[in-house]
Amino acid sequence: MSKIQRAILSVTDKSGLVDFAHKLVAFGVELVSTGGTARQLRESGIPVKDISELTGFPEMLDGRVKTLHPKVHGGILYRREDSAHRAAVAEHGIPAVDMVVVNLYAFEKTAAKPGVHFDELIENIDIGGPSMIRSAAKNFQDVAVVTSPTDYDAIAEEMGYSSGALSRETKWRLAQKAFATTAAYDSAIASTLERVGSDFELHAAEGFPRNLRLAFQKVADLRYGENPHQKAAMYADGSGAGVANARQVQGKELSYNNIVDLQAAWDLAQEFAEPVCAIIKHTNPCGTATGKTLAEAYVRALECDPVSAFGGVIGVNRTLDLAAASEMAKLFLEVIVAPAFDEGAKAAFAAKKNLRLVEVLAGQQNWVLKNISGGMLVQDSDLHQLVEADLKVVTKRPPTPEEKRALLFAWKVCKHVKSNAILYARDGQTVGVGAGQMSRVDSCKLGAMKAQLPLKGTVAASDAFFPFPDGVEEIAKVGATAVIQPGGSVRDQEVIEAADRLGLAMIFTGVRHFRH
Repeated sequence: MSKIQRAILSVTDKSGLVDFAHKLVAFGVELVSTGGTARQLRESGIPVKDISELTGFPEMLDGRVKTLHPKVHGGILYRREDSAHRAAVAEHGIPAVDMVVVNLYAFEKTAAKPGVHFDELIENIDIGGPSMIRSAAKNFQDVAVVTSPTDYDAIAEEMGYSSGALSRETKWRLAQKAFATTAAYDSAIASTLERVGSDFELHAAEGFPRNLRLAFQKVADLRYGENPHQKAAMYADGSGAGVANARQVQGKELSYNNIVDLQAAWDLAQEFAEPVCAIIKHTNPCGTATGKTLAEAYVRALECDPVSAFGGVIGVNRTLDLAAASEMAKLFLEVIVAPAFDEGAKAAFAAKKNLRLVEVLAGQQNWVLKNISGGMLVQDSDLHQLVEADLKVVTKRPPTPEEKRALLFAWKVCKHVKSNAILYARDGQTVGVGAGQMSRVDSCKLGAMKAQLPLKGTVAASDAFFPFPDGVEEIAKVGATAVIQPGGSVRDQEVIEAADRLGLAMIFTGVRHFRH
C-alpha cells in the first residue's frame, strides 16, 4: 500500500468536509480544490491549492471547465506500475492524484423546486464531478475515490493505522460505491429530462416513465426471507421517510416478515386522523379501533380477536405514550411501529428486550411494484379517500348517522384486508374480519366466525361488489344492519332487492379495493 500524497476535493455536500480535510493534512496530504470547496477550506485555515495551480489553466465558462484537463485526469488515470504511463506523465509534468473527494451537484433538489427553469436544470447537470469519479474508480488500484461524507471517518481511521495509506480492498469498495453513485445520478437526470416537453419546460409526470430506473441502497442484510431457506435484504431510497428508512429504537433484528407486517400496520394507521391502533397478523388486520387516546384504541382493537393478536404487529398514528405502552406490554408482540415513542413508553417496554420498537417518518408511497418473471408490474398506490360525493344510498332505507360513521370506518379498514375481504364493525371498532377467501360469501361467514364480540347491530364492508345476493343474506343472518360496497355487478339490482327485503341499508362507493 502506498501513502496518499495528493487529493482533489470538490464537493457540493460540505458536511464533515473541514474535519476530514484537517485529518488529511495531518497525514501529510497536499490538498487541491475548486471554487466554493477551496474557499471554505481556506476560511477554516486549511492549506489548499486551487485547481488552476495544478492545471496551469484558469477555471472558465462559469465553472463549466475547471477539472476537465489532462493534468487532472492524467494524474488520476495513470497506472503507477506501468513504466510507459510513468514516462508519459513525467514528460508532461503531470503530478499524481491519489485521492478524489467528490460529490455531485444537487440535481434532484433543483429538479424538485417548483417552477424550476429549464436553463437552471441544465446548469445543475454535473460534468466534471462524474468524470473525476469515474476516472478514479476505474483506476481504483492506485486512487481512492470518496463520494459520500459518511465514509470520511472510516477512511481517516484506516489511514491512521496504515501510515496514510488505504488498502486495495477499501479502494475497491469505494470504487463500487462510486460507480453506483454516478449510475443513480445519470438515472435521476434521464428520468427528469423525460418530463421536459417540446416547450422546454419541466412538466409534472404523466403516466409511467418509458424507462423505469430504480436506485436504492442496501441498508440491511436480513437473517432470511419469508422462510429460512430464502435470503433477503432491505434497500432504501435515502429519503429518510417510510419504513425502509425507519429508526429502530429497541429490540432484536427485524425479519423480512416483520418488515412486511409493520408496513401493513403503518399503512392502515395512516388512514385515520383520530387516534387509532391497528393490530396486524400476516399482513391482515385482526383488530383495529379508534379512541380518545391510544390506550383506549388499543384496548378496543384487541377485543376484536385477542387470540390472533398474540405475536402480532401494532401500528399507531401518534407518539406512543406510557398509558398505551402499559396496556400493550401485557401481550406478547413482535413489533410496534409509531411516529415516535415517549420516554415513559420506552421505559414500559424496556424489560421486553426482544420487542422491536420502530419509529417511522411519514412519507407518501406513490407506486407499488411487484416482480413478475421477466419484468415488473407498476401501479399507483391505493390512496383513494372517500368523499361525500362518492356515496350513493341504493336501498329504500338510508343508513342512520351511527351506521354511516361505522360504515366509513369499516371501509377504511376493509381496504387493508386481503381479497376477498369482508369486515364487520361498530363505530370505530372492528368486530370480525373475513380475509383472503376464494368466495366472497365464505369471507362473510369467516368474518362472523372470527368475531369475539356480538355481531348484532354491526355494519359490514366489502372490498368489491357482491356477485350474488347470498353475501348480503349471510351478513343479515348474523345481525349486521348496513353494508358498504363498491357496486358494479351485473346483479346489483338483485343484491339491492335482497338488502331491501332484509331491511339493510346499503351504500355504493363506486370504488374497489382489491388487495392481492
